[in-house]
Amino acid sequence: MSPVSGPRPHTSLRSVSVIRASPDGIASFEDTLAVEEPVEIRLGYVRADGIRVQKSVSVTMRTPGMDKELACGFLFTEGIVRDPAQIAAVEFVDGENGNRVLVTLADGVGVDTRSLERHFYTASSCGVCGKASIDALGAAGACELPAGEWTVDSKTVVGLPGILRAAQSVFERTGGLHAAGLFDAAGRLLCVCEDVGRHNAVDKVIGSQFLAGAVPLEGRVLVLSGRASFELVQKAVVAGIPMIVAVGAPSSLAVETARKFGATLMGFVRDRRVNIYSGAHRLCDIAAPSAAI
Repeated sequence: MSPVSGPRPHTSLRSVSVIRASPDGIASFEDTLAVEEPVEIRLGYVRADGIRVQKSVSVTMRTPGMDKELACGFLFTEGIVRDPAQIAAVEFVDGENGNRVLVTLADGVGVDTRSLERHFYTASSCGVCGKASIDALGAAGACELPAGEWTVDSKTVVGLPGILRAAQSVFERTGGLHAAGLFDAAGRLLCVCEDVGRHNAVDKVIGSQFLAGAVPLEGRVLVLSGRASFELVQKAVVAGIPMIVAVGAPSSLAVETARKFGATLMGFVRDRRVNIYSGAHRLCDIAAPSAAI
């Protein structure tokens, strides 16, 4: 049985009164906005001395919805948990409308308290050098992705952002959210999540798959509605996702990370074009130049 109890009420939208000034005059109307609220992720576990404790491991701004999946995805991609069997329960501390999620580990599951103290990468200006960031990812258990025989047609790839965009129900009403979608090699959308934070959207996708026992996510494509940062490539690598498709640009550290761990990374995937920064061998109809990547 899943440790995650029933769904939280959907509160991702809010209506506000707005005055619009334009050449046609001044008018008032009701506008729909994406909700942004903080959520605290807490971890409950038994210390080596037998004392049960709770510890806050992260506070992030997010759009309410799939908060439990967000918490579990975050803990998994940060290397704190490795298997859904390690989680005994996931619940809201202050009731279903609260902003604190408690993930309780099963008895006997050890916790590296040093990992709880370290800085979680929430911004590109975190102050840690790129090499240290990538080395930390390897130390957390990430390993090189298998090359295998799994490939995707580039014509399928360039169509994925449009499918993702069509599935963004909240963005359609607000215009203010990032999205992450998980696809198979045939271009079928398996899961889509929206959030004000691009990293949260990815954690929600990965968290839902983690709780379903589907990781590592071999043969899957992660599609991002914006740019590809180191943090997002990090999360994909930890989840075993071999291909990352971004509508926007990748950062230099994202490219370096994808190349180190053997992930396929594509950016500026729009208008029937794609820039391939890493792992061109997974595109079956692309003949890579001599300087293969």
